[in-house]
Order: sequence, then structure tokens, then C-alpha cells
Amino acid sequence: MKVVSPGAREWLAVMRLPGMGASRLAELVTTDPAWPDGWLARLPRQAASALRLWLDHPARSPLDALVDADLAWLNADPTRHLLFPGHVAWPALLGQIADPPPVLWALGDLDALLPPALAIVGSRRPTREGLTNAAAFARELALRDWCVNSGLALGIDGAAQRAALEAGGRSVAVLGCGVDVIYPPRHAGLYQQLLDRGGLVLSEHPPGTRARPGFFPRRNRIVTGLSLGVLVVEAAEKSGSLVSARLAVEQNRDVFALPGSIHNPQARGCLQLIRQGAVLVRRLDDILEELTHWAAPAFTTLSSTALSPTASECAASGDGGGDPLLRWLSDSPSPLDALVALTGLAVPDCQRRLLELELEGLVAQAPGGWVRLPGGV
Repeated sequence: MKVVSPGAREWLAVMRLPGMGASRLAELVTTDPAWPDGWLARLPRQAASALRLWLDHPARSPLDALVDADLAWLNADPTRHLLFPGHVAWPALLGQIADPPPVLWALGDLDALLPPALAIVGSRRPTREGLTNAAAFARELALRDWCVNSGLALGIDGAAQRAALEAGGRSVAVLGCGVDVIYPPRHAGLYQQLLDRGGLVLSEHPPGTRARPGFFPRRNRIVTGLSLGVLVVEAAEKSGSLVSARLAVEQNRDVFALPGSIHNPQARGCLQLIRQGAVLVRRLDDILEELTHWAAPAFTTLSSTALSPTASECAASGDGGGDPLLRWLSDSPSPLDALVALTGLAVPDCQRRLLELELEGLVAQAPGGWVRLPGGV
């Protein structure tokens, strides 16, 4: 039988204390109280009394039956987990947001938390183009070993997560209900696909908790908090996706938006975000260029076949006068983030040198990146 992580029993008891919601618990956790005296000193009187009774006389405490039931649920399946600060799989990024969840219930493969992740969100009533774009970005992220985070919602969210899984990638779904509650019910197939293909379902609510409207805005802070940035594919002028974008800004995350027609109501939210400073996105490299530190590893594992013979020969022979960019460029387009990874140059230095080479007639921009012109051989 599976045994839950050390410390889980104590967290389960704290979660069940009377009058202690997620917000109050999260605020208390930031003070890093010692167990148990620090907790007892900082808890409200009713909660402190309940905790003291459980510590001293567990058989007499109403908490004991609740904790045992939670432990029984966790121990029943190796894919069930309780994550909390100090747990080996607790996402470090959550430590950077103002109101992290005190704990996370998890169902699935915890390895889904390892790759860098981007949140993809958008309208629940998207256009066909929006669905196609969401799937295309998610698919390419998966192929570059990124995880796609979202909320398993209808529309853009679900399309992105499904595409990532079908491409063999990872996806994390954060729910506004218990991890064992499928919401929306129409996504029962996607929910099962996520669990079957190495994905992960997370929630700050205990198993069995039904979905409530008030849970979803707070769910969004976890989706963005787990991610390095958020891509809004389609959104109306007043939508939950714009709430996610605002939360991402507050969490110091990058916000990306796909532009659209001024005549499309589902594009107006994205156009509004772009006016407010979101990065206008046309392709995935526009995103990875903003997240260069995380983009580079995606190229370090490329096989030698990713380089054209011309580029490989130039690198070996030293052609290009030792210029680190000319050595790696060929007639096959190379994205900026690939060049940064291959040369070791900083993004501004790489951009500046490319401009100089372009003015000299040695390189040019092409669809998909930069190419070396015949005069640059």
C-alpha cells in the first residue's frame, strides 16, 4: 500500500480546522510557523483549540475521522498525492505569487510539473481559427518539451490541452472542484486522456468538492502561477481569460496575445491586452524569444541532422571569419532563440550582430528565422 509523504497528516488536519479557508491558511504559511507551537500561537482561538484537541486527544477530535478519510483516499491509488510546501514535488514557482494555495491535491503523474510550462487560455466559445491556433501552439510546445497548463475548460483551454497530449507532450489541468470531479462533464474523455498520457490534475479543494462559480477565478491564479507565461488565444472584452492575464501580470509573468480581426468579438480582448502591453504573438518563437532562458534547453538536445551540411561544415572549417553567428547560419532558417542557444550570445548582442550582418548583405530574415546569404559564405 502506498504511504503518503511525511507531513501530509499534519497538513490534512490544518486544512480541516474550523474557520480556516485557503486564503487565511496561505497567509499563515508565509510566516513559516514551527510545528506545532508556532501554528497554535498564530491560529484563531477556535482553530487553535481544535488543533490542540487533535494533537493531545486525537480519538476525541472530530478532525481525526476527516484526516483518516483523506489519508484513505490518498493511499488507495499511487497516482493520488497531496502536495504542500516542503514536499519534493511542490512547484517552486508558486512561492513567487502573493497568495499560493496552502496545499494542492494531485491526481496523475507528478513528472508533468518538471518541464517549463506555458498557460494557454481563451474563450469558451472560440472561432474555428481560434481552436486551430490553440492546438497549433500547444502541439509545438509539446514537441519542444514544454508543458501546457490550463483549466480543462471548454473551448480554447481544452483544445490546447488535447493537442499537447496527442503530440506526446505533458499537460497540467487545474480544476475549480475536487480532482476526482470531472468538470465540465463534457470533457470526461479529455480528463481520462490526460490521466492516461502522463498528465496531471491539480486542485486546492479536497476530493469530492463540487464546482462552484466562485472557485474558478481563484483557480486561475494557480494556472498562471505554475507557468512562466500565459498565452491568450481568443477572448471577449469581458472574460475570465482577461482575469488570468491580469493575474499573470500581478505574478510578474509574461503575457502573450494572438491578434485578430477588429470585427471579431472574440479577438477584442486580445487586442485590448496588446494595447496594454502584452506581447503580440504570431508564432511560438515570439514567445520563446521572451523566455530565452527557458527556450535554450529545447535546442541543446537537437541532433546533428538539425543543422544543414553547409552549417556543419562552416562550423568545422571556421568559415565566416570566426563570427559566431555566420558559423551557425545556413540557407535553412534558424530562429533567434536557436542562435542564442548555439552561440551563447545574449539576446540583445545576438540581435545587434544580426542587424550588422544584414546591413553588410551577409544574412537576411526569412519565414522561420535567419538565413545566410550567398555573399556570406
